[in-house]
Amino acid sequence: MNKITKFVNNASIKRFRFWFQIVAFFIIIYGGYAAIEIGENLPTFACPYLDKPGGTCFLMGLQHRFTLPFDQFISFRGLAIITSILFFLAGFVFLNKAWCGYVCPIGTLQDWFTKIRQKLGIRYSNYSEKKFKKLKKIKYILLALLILIPLGIANSIPGVGKLSHDWGVPFCMVCPGRTVLPIFNGDFSQLTIDFSSKTKMVFTFLGMAVTGMFFAGAFYKKRFFCFFCPMSAFQFIFKKLGLLRLVKDGSKCTKCGDCYRACDMGIREIADDVENKDIVKDDCMMCFKCVAACPEEGCLKVNFLSKTIYKATEEGFYKRTK
Repeated sequence: MNKITKFVNNASIKRFRFWFQIVAFFIIIYGGYAAIEIGENLPTFACPYLDKPGGTCFLMGLQHRFTLPFDQFISFRGLAIITSILFFLAGFVFLNKAWCGYVCPIGTLQDWFTKIRQKLGIRYSNYSEKKFKKLKKIKYILLALLILIPLGIANSIPGVGKLSHDWGVPFCMVCPGRTVLPIFNGDFSQLTIDFSSKTKMVFTFLGMAVTGMFFAGAFYKKRFFCFFCPMSAFQFIFKKLGLLRLVKDGSKCTKCGDCYRACDMGIREIADDVENKDIVKDDCMMCFKCVAACPEEGCLKVNFLSKTIYKATEEGFYKRTK
């Protein structure tokens, strides 16, 4: 058992994650062709606009379910919302926010773009602490809007009235998953602007603009879109329910900053916070690169059901850096 533990702690999490992402990408994009169905309430972007996906994103169904009058929230239709959230949590608690770092196809594409950028020698940018704090708010604003806008379809908004059903899935209309992921099925039909109504025209135009920013941003900053991701915000609300945990022993931390420099999201608290044991922040995608980069024995650990399955070791650090 000690040999297995030593092997895991000395292994390259980068290589493991690379192959895990490839397998997850093919299951989500092409799983339906092999009769693989892992659910319609996944805590990751698995776009329903794909031809035969292996699963679909929870946010699509959530927007549909919130298009009901307020008085029906205590009915069976309201119960459907609670049931769908429970199914979402059933999948989420197992991997926690590692769904972002290991499964999300949009995240995987951004990581591949980063490799291309590195090959081309294009330097990426860093945000100042002030800008970083402002960016953190956008994902919560989007999360609120994707819930409030569908509510406006069935309920009157003062001074506006009820919204048309063209507003039904506002986030999906601007999500780069809708435009980018179907390309891997040979479907380019989403790369268009819908002129059938003013609302659809605006949403699909914004969708094309966001898609452009998604590609450009991937060469500007690691995991650029993840800073604005409402799925990440939604996951963070329930992060304490996750069985998979990233924990820190602050007494062993020397604040060398290696974990911060390894973090694709630029989370400074991972290095500076020596008080909190639970080190998962709202932008964290639990890729565990920080653990691999830490030279202090047992300072950072990955726990599952309170059992350590991967931790920082001095030997592992020197083997990986070598």
